[in-house]
Amino acid sequence: MKTVKLLFSFALATTIFTSCTTDVIVDDYHPSQPSISVNQLLNSYELWYVDINRTLGYGTTPFLQKAFTLSFRNGVLFANNNLVGIGSSGNGYGIDVASYDAYNMILDVYHDIDGFETFDVYQIDNNTIELYNPNNDTSYFLDGYQRSNFDYDFVFYDNIHYFLQEYEAWEKTYTSNFGAINEFDNEHYLQFLAGGNDSEFRSSQDPNGTNINNLYWDYTGLYGVGNVSGDFYLKTLTLDYDFFDNEHFELSVINDGKIELYHPRSGTVYEFVGRGYIQYLKESNTKGKTATEKEKLRKFREDKVDNPRESTRVKL
Repeated sequence: MKTVKLLFSFALATTIFTSCTTDVIVDDYHPSQPSISVNQLLNSYELWYVDINRTLGYGTTPFLQKAFTLSFRNGVLFANNNLVGIGSSGNGYGIDVASYDAYNMILDVYHDIDGFETFDVYQIDNNTIELYNPNNDTSYFLDGYQRSNFDYDFVFYDNIHYFLQEYEAWEKTYTSNFGAINEFDNEHYLQFLAGGNDSEFRSSQDPNGTNINNLYWDYTGLYGVGNVSGDFYLKTLTLDYDFFDNEHFELSVINDGKIELYHPRSGTVYEFVGRGYIQYLKESNTKGKTATEKEKLRKFREDKVDNPRESTRVKL
């Protein structure tokens, strides 16, 4: 009789709503049991949510940090890189971003923009996998879901900071006839910039109908999106103008191309419509854009942490 060694480890939380920084990732391993193939594993769920806040290591794998979800379908990798249209784009799978090969618990990805990346694949539990990139010693953790039970709305509102960045500009199309006159009445366009410090905005007083490529940006500053206690779908938006006072709003999403801003100080309601949709990551949609606009990467909400050594991990 073969001696069976039991390897004990900390269990990782598997829910989409929880982040974890556990360093040791070793599951119970029974050599006498047949291993699941990497293709069976990757195809066991229609969507893999990239839990960006669970990432271990100091490296960056661009296509993983751009994606909210990944789907592995017969050698083609699909991704939901945008919040605009999430849940409907590609029948919920998103867009075709790469081809892949999967063998011996190794995943090779040939990304349309970012090129070749290879990963060691580890199964953490029934619906969590780890993609370990040996080239930068960084691990990404993905949680598996079927489209029918995946909460697209949660992902949208939990990442609404990035939604604001998915248009070249937001044009003010409505100002309520109630509310006190205030300085923000003069602002007709807003722009939320991806990349860089990931929190920069610009505003313009150019008249409605101006071509977005010809806008003159009068003001710049930093912006932040916050939660409202008791209402997951209502957010706060703070525009911190350089050399001026901050402007505070309640932010509501009317649809994925229109937002409402309520200005409590004056009691005024504004509506803005997105102009110049930016789809990540197709070359034809990034030509002529600045590097800042092209490099939208999801940021960690906590400081990066060390990744355990490869020798501490056990493959299936």
